Amino acid sequence: MESAKEPKAIMKIEHLNATFQPAKIGNPHGLQITYLKDNSTRNIFVYHEDGKEIVDWFNAIRAARFHYLQVAFPGASDVDLVPKLSRNYLKEGYMEKTGPKQTEGFKKRWFTMDDRRLMYFKDPLDAFARGEVFIGSKENSYKVLEGLPPSTQGNHWQHGITIVTPDRKFLFACETENDQLEWITTFQKVISRPMLPQEYAVEAHFKHKP
Repeated sequence: MESAKEPKAIMKIEHLNATFQPAKIGNPHGLQITYLKDNSTRNIFVYHEDGKEIVDWFNAIRAARFHYLQVAFPGASDVDLVPKLSRNYLKEGYMEKTGPKQTEGFKKRWFTMDDRRLMYFKDPLDAFARGEVFIGSKENSYKVLEGLPPSTQGNHWQHGITIVTPDRKFLFACETENDQLEWITTFQKVISRPMLPQEYAVEAHFKHKP
């Protein structure tokens, strides 16, 4: 008799999210599931030949989230809770980035903006991000600037973006002016939104991987 095996992962409903990703996964019935592991985002990509199976899993995750939120926020109405069941990413796509010293060469990375988490990956289907950046609000000294500092070198793409945080500046470069505009607009929407009490806790415990 085989001994029972431990599960490979335990995902807390509190931080669980699911979003349809047919183009990224390369399957019309592709689903991306994310959860937090040691305060870092973990991606799982799943698909099924039967679209109904994937939709059922998506709805099951949303139902579990709804039950969790009802318990966590007993005074909230269903209208307030439904938008929190699952979320789509604010934006995804390729940009170039450089390291914290801003002397390293720029490297092309896949970026995902998930609420206030800006994550970057070597490949769109990587399980873990190479790094994550918390994007706070303008009241807390976060801002986005068009362009790069004059001394910047090593970027192949010419349409720069600078994210200023209380700790440091992050430098990115986009391939096209349209990409640059879309990313800046996305960052501005996040930064212009006041931070919620629970987001201060996320900011305090945030781990950035250089």
